[in-house]
Amino acid sequence: MWPYLDKAICKTAKEIAKPIIAEEIPKYKIESVEFETLTLGSLPPTFQGMKVYVTDEKELIMEPSIKWAGNPNVLVAVKAFGLKATVQVVDLQVFAAPRITLKPLVPSFPCFAQINVSLMDKPYVDFGLKLIGADLMSIPGLYRFVQELIKDQVANMYLWPKTLEVPIMDPAKAFNRPVGILHVKVLRAMKLKKKDLLGASDPYVKLKLTENNLPSHKTSVKHKNLNPEWNEEFNIVVKDPQSQALELLVYDWEKVGKHEKMGMNVVPLKDLPKDEPKVLTVDLLKNMDLNDAQNEKQRGQLEVELTYKPFKEEDMQKGFEETLTVQKAPEGTPAGGGLLVIVVHEGQDLEGKHHCNPSARLIFRGEEKRTKPLKKSRDPRWAEDFQFMCEEPPINDKLHVEVVSTSSRMGLLHPKESLGYVQISLSDVVSNKRINQKYHLIDSKNGQIQIELQWRTAE
Repeated sequence: MWPYLDKAICKTAKEIAKPIIAEEIPKYKIESVEFETLTLGSLPPTFQGMKVYVTDEKELIMEPSIKWAGNPNVLVAVKAFGLKATVQVVDLQVFAAPRITLKPLVPSFPCFAQINVSLMDKPYVDFGLKLIGADLMSIPGLYRFVQELIKDQVANMYLWPKTLEVPIMDPAKAFNRPVGILHVKVLRAMKLKKKDLLGASDPYVKLKLTENNLPSHKTSVKHKNLNPEWNEEFNIVVKDPQSQALELLVYDWEKVGKHEKMGMNVVPLKDLPKDEPKVLTVDLLKNMDLNDAQNEKQRGQLEVELTYKPFKEEDMQKGFEETLTVQKAPEGTPAGGGLLVIVVHEGQDLEGKHHCNPSARLIFRGEEKRTKPLKKSRDPRWAEDFQFMCEEPPINDKLHVEVVSTSSRMGLLHPKESLGYVQISLSDVVSNKRINQKYHLIDSKNGQIQIELQWRTAE
């Protein structure tokens, strides 16, 4: 890595030094200071040790102890009083303990979105100056200028809390976070083909986004109607409008037995205009296989009104510090309403009497969602997020979180057991917008669960 780091560091150093030198040289009556040669040489730094810190946020903090006795080739040309002198930096030694933070940690390679580098203490920097072509004392103040300026700037440029930020990827895309809302209004269906031998069909529409593990939305059932009108509205969270599509499936409801599919179609979100309603009439197909001859058969049509409302660009998270704030909900969100985001991070010290295959069960306003179970784990890491669209803020609501363990082993007297639960009041997240903390589980000896809550509104 060192030859490539050498070039990258030297390029950055030149960019940083240029305005600093321009600001400083008038104080010393020097005409110009330019790098004739700048390379860090063939000897890379060595790591003498490493500290690693663990936090509740999605980050990895490392503090390596770095020692560098290098052989750089740094030639600086200085002009003053009609004279030109070339100064060479020799015998460079650096001892530093930078803080390197990889954050936020994300579930996509390289598994972090940004690198932050800062210095926790002033580094030890020592070097010599060799003059080429003139006597060092022939330029008044030169040695003091170069020596003190370099030491001071290296020591203070990224002294904590100042940081060098190196973006790696967009955290919003890496986390697959919501970027907008799709407003769907299911208007009507026309000329549906009946599935029941006796009487008309009982149609309803099931809709969901592809690449989304959220439950499907369903319209009401229109009994004995082949030209039903619904005029029912739904809001669906969008994570990637370039790849996601809206699946529309029409089913014939059956009181007993499996509901039979009457037809389907798919609408790619990338074909929709932003913030503008678009009414579409789509033909119902048997499946999305273009080569299937049965798709030529008439199955009726479905009419929908779709409006994609992306979050405003200035409200999207650009860096990690901004991920600690909360995005706004899109325009058109009901007054006082918003999006409740729940991130189930991890559990600690969970213990079951008979088995420990924990999953987290969430209940909010009667709606239940659950993480995947992790087998034989007392310290599970789920890192799953769930969204609830709310017509009004959950000021007086509570989130019920229960950690449960299930086992599929035959003959067990206790195939399911509770590992503890907690009731979380949501009034604080409405006022604070974001809460990320660990909760002690009731009915558990030492068990804890880390939950992050966000309340996203249009204001």
